[in-house]
Amino acid sequence: MNKLFFLGVFLLLASTQAFAKVGIPIGSREVLEKVHDLPDTDEYKNGSTYVDIGRLHKEFNVAYFLPLWIQEEPKLVLIEANNKDAYYDIKKEDMDAILKENNLDGEKLNKLDFYTRYGGKLVAVAIIGVLVWSGLSRKGKNED
Repeated sequence: MNKLFFLGVFLLLASTQAFAKVGIPIGSREVLEKVHDLPDTDEYKNGSTYVDIGRLHKEFNVAYFLPLWIQEEPKLVLIEANNKDAYYDIKKEDMDAILKENNLDGEKLNKLDFYTRYGGKLVAVAIIGVLVWSGLSRKGKNED
């Protein structure tokens, strides 16, 4: 059992090198999502572009779709409507005023969905469970 545990730990730690060779991105990244479309008025215009409300958080993930853990909790920011990578980090008081003007619930907009928060962990546990189970079943067959 100890050998199997250490093998699992080794595979987890060594997998970063294997993923890098294959070209699967693994590591930290900032995730910026649009959560509400503000009205296209001069009040919500920055230069020549309009802004919307977005949610920004930092996560450690595998291949951009398997978030393993959240490194920085989400916060609401303003994002450019035509450039989804540009955002403006404004004061909490200013964001609260925008939310109040538009009758929006900031807590609801700032909440991460279940998959982002827990999905990657569940998938990782399932993969490790399958590896352990297959290792134990092979060990049982070899003893017979």
